[in-house]
Amino acid sequence: MHDKTLTELAAGLAAGEFTSRELTEHLLARIERLDGTLNSFITVTAEQALAAADAADAARARGEAGALTGVPVAIKDLFCTEGVLTTAGSRMLADFVSPYDATVVERLKAAGTVSLGKLNLDEFAMGSSNENSAFGAVKNPWDSRAVPGGSSGGSAAAVAAGLAPAAMGTDTGGSIRQPAAFCGITGLKPTYGRVSRWGIIAYASSLDQAGPMARSAADCALLMNAIAGHDHRDSTSVARGVPDYTEELAAPLAGLKIGLPREYFGDGLAPEVEAAVREAVKVYESLGATVREVSLPHTHYAIPAYYVIAPAEASSNLSRYDGVRFGHRCKNPSDLIDLYKRSRAEGFGEEVKRRILIGTHTLSEGFFDAYYKKAQQVRRLIRQDFLDAFEEVDVLMGPASPTPAFDLGANKDPVAMYLQDIYTIAVNLAGIPGISVPAGFAGGRPVGLQILGTHFAEPRLLNVAHQFQQATDWHLRRPELAEETA
Repeated sequence: MHDKTLTELAAGLAAGEFTSRELTEHLLARIERLDGTLNSFITVTAEQALAAADAADAARARGEAGALTGVPVAIKDLFCTEGVLTTAGSRMLADFVSPYDATVVERLKAAGTVSLGKLNLDEFAMGSSNENSAFGAVKNPWDSRAVPGGSSGGSAAAVAAGLAPAAMGTDTGGSIRQPAAFCGITGLKPTYGRVSRWGIIAYASSLDQAGPMARSAADCALLMNAIAGHDHRDSTSVARGVPDYTEELAAPLAGLKIGLPREYFGDGLAPEVEAAVREAVKVYESLGATVREVSLPHTHYAIPAYYVIAPAEASSNLSRYDGVRFGHRCKNPSDLIDLYKRSRAEGFGEEVKRRILIGTHTLSEGFFDAYYKKAQQVRRLIRQDFLDAFEEVDVLMGPASPTPAFDLGANKDPVAMYLQDIYTIAVNLAGIPGISVPAGFAGGRPVGLQILGTHFAEPRLLNVAHQFQQATDWHLRRPELAEETA
């Protein structure tokens, strides 16, 4: 059962081929047997999962089942989940049990899904490799020497390894799309405001966006039907109707206009990644699409702008973790200042401290205009680049990452690590949606094709991704670890 897509599992449950409890027990056994190597889960909620599976089976027996009733999923440990440890991958929140559900979790429960547990991540979502977790690094199912990407590395690894058919991730600068690419799965970053951020532990509030990670675009469409929509508790949530994301999946691509940003195919892009992406584009041409080169001239400013804006917002958001109101509290402080200093020094990891320091500096008197204000001006230019491009083409395509997954410990230089997000960060600055789909391999490790659309173009992106997956089988490939039977 673990080799089926979420869509196939939903159909199997509806046809009575197996029960939700049978499916859940199968996956829990698989997690117990295989995740000791991968380290993709922080918390496995076996007892709650089986209870939810039984409830789903009972609802189906009463004729009250929906499209996702009884389907197991897993949740990145950044989403508050009532009665369950919610750590953000940090020692700062190592003992925090949330008293409420995030909106996304609430909606998934209402749809009848079964949560298998909480997934590992870079601490407070700050990282591109999932090596920054206080609970240890996650390993890539395709090669245990490699990183799974980050920050949603646990989500990507669990799906790729067949421990869960789908997972929830968050994307602040590529944290859904890059790990999806590294692990050979499909990951959708929705338009900013399309999915509620309420109950998600914040990193950078103007950039964070939750989204689905699964094996196929069809799976992501099913999940978007459950999680998208306005939430009055989230002031950044957009009051806009929600379409049926599965409705346009089968639409033909004849006449589709594809733009290839020339800035995405220059220095730094691994030749084997470029070759895989260009082969994917040829598939689209065979499906009736036309291709042209476009320009996003301010792309090279995206990383410096992001690493001013995101740390500034992180500095503000993480100031609440002081050992008094929230978070880890040091032992035997000598005074209030000692309490603050040691609690934060002990609770936060090195990368989080680095970004807090950067953010605090850029927001300080004398530097705000020079750095933060200027970065926001650059952000507006980057957004306009995308809007101008979408006047000419329907979607943009390019690599999700300049390289395949790199080895654990290979990127010790923080700047080199930041450059891994060169093709994803601008998307968050502009607030547009993007999806990464499997498009080949380089040295035995997956390569992801990134497809971008204008604001609220998720139905079109899912259609474009789905048609590619109907014409190829990259998304059906499984790592050897995932092909083992439980």
